[in-house]
Amino acid sequence: MSHHDDEQAARLERARQIGLFRYMLIREAADPSLSGRQRGALVRKLAGEEHADPDGRRIRISRWTLDRWILEWRQGGFDALVPSPRQAQPRTPPEVFELAGALKKENPERTAAQIRRILKAQIGWAPDERTLQRMFNRTGLTSLRAPKQTEIFGRFEADRPNELWTGDALHGPRIDGRKTYLFAFIDDHSRAIVGHRWGFAEDTVRLAAALRPALSARGVPQYIYVDNGSAFVDSWLLRACAKLGIKLVHSAPGRPEGRGKIERFFRTVNGEFTVEIASAHGEVGREIKDLAEMNRLFTAWVEHSYHRREHSETKMAPLERWMAGAPFPVPSPSDLAEAFRWSEHRSVGRTGTVSLHGNRYQVDPRLVGRKVELVFDPFDLTFLQVRCDGADAGTAQPFQISRHSHPKARPETPAEPARPTTGIDYLGLIDRAHATDLSSRVNYAALHPDPAEPVETVDLTGG
Repeated sequence: MSHHDDEQAARLERARQIGLFRYMLIREAADPSLSGRQRGALVRKLAGEEHADPDGRRIRISRWTLDRWILEWRQGGFDALVPSPRQAQPRTPPEVFELAGALKKENPERTAAQIRRILKAQIGWAPDERTLQRMFNRTGLTSLRAPKQTEIFGRFEADRPNELWTGDALHGPRIDGRKTYLFAFIDDHSRAIVGHRWGFAEDTVRLAAALRPALSARGVPQYIYVDNGSAFVDSWLLRACAKLGIKLVHSAPGRPEGRGKIERFFRTVNGEFTVEIASAHGEVGREIKDLAEMNRLFTAWVEHSYHRREHSETKMAPLERWMAGAPFPVPSPSDLAEAFRWSEHRSVGRTGTVSLHGNRYQVDPRLVGRKVELVFDPFDLTFLQVRCDGADAGTAQPFQISRHSHPKARPETPAEPARPTTGIDYLGLIDRAHATDLSSRVNYAALHPDPAEPVETVDLTGG
């Protein structure tokens, strides 16, 4: 047997050993008699442990890789788990590996999948995720943090787009020393992000800035599912949903069932978007000047990257799956404006006046002694609509004004400009690609309120 034949036989044997390693790892979880919940528990357990590979190295296998191996085994048996024999010489240029290693050292939080995206955006090509992960394992660059163990729940998926939206808030990085928060809503059926907004506060104003454009562009869902955070239990949200015929559902305190998809999306945000933003602690990445830039870059990432790629569970791009159910009826501008006004109840005094947050207003004298509903724009307390027993009762005339906006309606303040850093700007690459693509794509205007309604023209970004 020639030397070449010896090498070929060695490569074939190694490929067989890898296939055997994969099969031994998944054989219990691949049992067809297991339920989806039982299989999920076994896969999570395997992903949380270290395993000895054919070379004797201690490695970790991600849950997603284990799921893929199980699927391949079901479709093609053992042969499907055996990789193609390796080439005698590596096909990945060493300078690409050097750049990948440098990106990992710059920010250890970057995953192999994220570094592959950066390489592809920067040089137009990148090795696959497994190749990069093997290189990280071999060079000691792999993160040693074990995945967090979480309670396991059964799976659920809405039957159609806009049947169920799930909303939640993510604590984000700091900009100019101020902490940011992301409000986002995900369509349960398609995994499309129907609304989103970064802000400097986790309050009802920032929540409205994410939800109102979503309803205007994507239509009205049947249900909105949220947790018990202060912004989500505010009476304003209950009123807005009631006006639009949306059933608002809150999860039980401490029980996360049903919010897994939005939490999974937030992990993607942290792994692909926020990981590329420089922090105050000196980490490399893009320095964000203000919230306007933050929201613009995030919109570019959602529309150009997240919405376009195939989702691991649905096997369709989120936007493509959501569009399969289109068109959806959207509320009229007047109905939307009415839903997003705030209201409070007050009793009319003997002099025919009412008080609201330090201001005094004159109302119809016939309302003296009665309890009325005051409907208003939280950013403009100079104009109030009055309702009594659900009927229109005119407007309240300003008598003494000391406050022009609601105490909870705090606009964002601009941040000081920051100098850009050197190195590869992944978010900038995505932003430029998205800007180039806008000429041929629909703009859902997710960050822009309806210009016809002055009630929503307040600039929350500070831009």
